[in-house]
Order: sequence, then C-alpha cells, then structure tokens
Amino acid sequence: MPTAKKLPSGSWRCLVYSHTEEIKNPDGSIKKKRIYESFTSNIPGPKGKRIAEQAAAEFAANKDQRSRSADMLLGTAMDNYIQSRESILSPRTIMDYKRIRRTSLQSLMNIRLSRITQEDIQIAINLESVNHSPKTVRNSHGLLSAVLKQYRPDFALNTSLPKKQRVELYIPTDEEVKRLIRASEGTEMELPILLAAFGPMRRGEICALDSTDISGNIVHVSKNMVRTEDNAWIIKSPKSYAGDRYIDFPDFVAEKWRGKTGRIVNLTPNNITDRFRSCLHRAGLPHFRFHDLRHYSASIQHALGIPDSYIMQRGGWGNDGTLKAVYRHALADKTKEMDDIANQHFNELCNTKYNTK
Repeated sequence: MPTAKKLPSGSWRCLVYSHTEEIKNPDGSIKKKRIYESFTSNIPGPKGKRIAEQAAAEFAANKDQRSRSADMLLGTAMDNYIQSRESILSPRTIMDYKRIRRTSLQSLMNIRLSRITQEDIQIAINLESVNHSPKTVRNSHGLLSAVLKQYRPDFALNTSLPKKQRVELYIPTDEEVKRLIRASEGTEMELPILLAAFGPMRRGEICALDSTDISGNIVHVSKNMVRTEDNAWIIKSPKSYAGDRYIDFPDFVAEKWRGKTGRIVNLTPNNITDRFRSCLHRAGLPHFRFHDLRHYSASIQHALGIPDSYIMQRGGWGNDGTLKAVYRHALADKTKEMDDIANQHFNELCNTKYNTK
C-alpha cells in the first residue's frame, strides 16, 4: 500500500506510479519517463495521512484494471466500445462506427493499446488523409479518441488533423422553390417538399410522420425513420433531443394532409431522394439535394430577421453551431434587395447630414 509523507506545510502527500511516457530527445533517441499521480490531504495528523493513502490505494487498484484493458488490441477495444453503445446510439451512427472499424486506421488495429504511440496515430492519420476527405478523417480520429479515452484514459492525444473544408452549399431561391412545387403538384412528392421547405423537416422525420402526430396546423415531430444494418427501415425517436419539437405550418401546407390517416407519406428516405431528382428534372432546375430545402427554409427565416433561437427550435437544432457554419447564407434573390436597403441608408446619410448647405 502506498505510504504518505508529511510535507513542510503539514499536509500529507502520497505518490503512486501511473505510467511511463516515451520522450524523443533532440538526437532522436527515446527517453522513458515515469509518471506519478499525487494525492494530498490538508488535514493534519493520522486522519489526513489515512485519507491521502486511501485515495492513492483506490487509484492503484483502478490502475490495475486499466492496465488489463491496455493489453487489448485496438481493434478489440473498438469492437467492445461500439457494442457497448449499440442500445443508446442511432443505427446510422453505429453503422458509421462499424465502417470506420472495417476500413479506416487499419495500421493501428493489431497494436495493443498500451503500445500505441502518438507517432503511430499521426502516421495512420496521414495515410488516411491521402485518399479521404478531412471530414472522413476527423470522424475516424473522433472514434479513435473516444476508444482511447475509455480504455486508456492516461493517453493524451495531440494529433495534427487535416484542415476543415469550407462547405459550399446550394440554396434554392424563392423562384426555384415555386417552380419545384408546381412541378410536384399532385404527386407523392408534393407534401414531402412542402414539409421540408416550410418546416423544415428531415427526410426520416417526414417518412415517419403519422396523422396522430398532427393537430390542426401543428405537427409534433417525435419520430424518425432510419435504416438498420440489415437494410430494414425502422421508426425510432428523433435524431437528437432538440429534434422532438412542434412546428406550426402555414394553411396551404396543412390543407395537403387534411383527411389523411396513418402515415402521411408512404415513402422511405431513399425513395424521397430518388424521386426528388425527377422533380428537379421536370422543373428544369439544376441538381441539388432534398436536404438543401432545409437550408432554404433556415436561410429565408434568417433573412426575414427571425431570431436564431426560433429557427433552431423550428428546425430541431440543439445549438447554433450548425446554423452559423452552414445555414447563414445570403440568398441570391435577396442580395439586390439588401444592397438597396444599405445603399439607400448611406445615400440619405450623406445627402442630408453632410451635404446640406
């Protein structure tokens, strides 16, 4: 059992060996440095000594358990991590994790956790960056970081990751949305387009929507349709806590679901994606994603001066990070209008306050 020593201040301190770190010297040689955890107690006398020693003993006991975990191969640890979260994460997230496990960072998978170094990780990330986008590489590193935090918490990651790419989105204009609605009128895609453009609802939320979720013009978004590993479509809770929300739709949209019972749209998310291409073709519009209708909705609301908190609530965003990074785009058909407002103000300022004789 670790023994505490009394400090000049009267406190008690107990040191416990934690692990050994490898430090590279300027000449390229490797120096091993022993790292200790310190446990102190400010209580004088035998009681303070016992408190410090007890904390140190608990750490030492847990360290033995962590050491056994560190003997696992990274691949095994990643499998265990994914399996332990299958009941709490969305099927899509689990599918992405398993894809990373199968195809990414393969040079690390057969290394024991205790022997993985920062250099090993950096080399693996560099290799991934050659043929994969920064977002894909960052996602892989994110899972690796979570696994190491779970099974080797003393390991401090300091990986240099590829810079994020600026996302270039296509945001349809008011006129393009009108053309799209006209082209889809009377088809099975009419209601999904209205729900996405004026909700804004996601594909899975639209496909899971049931008549029992609707009261008048109010839609309660409380379900999401997702695909499992077996390619089966299931209905589950929303993508996030913020995804459970109420949306008040305009009258012309609500009229489209009057009299419907059961599922409002008899489509899957993939069906929507496939049929949306045909709608764009009929409308004579350039290709953009169905999801971009959410960009349109959020951007229009922002241009109208609606506060971000209301846009977030209506769209089901848990924070404004996505809103700031993705959805605040000036709309092409609004730019001239905004320029005219600004220029009119500047003209009036100079012609009345400074140019008046």
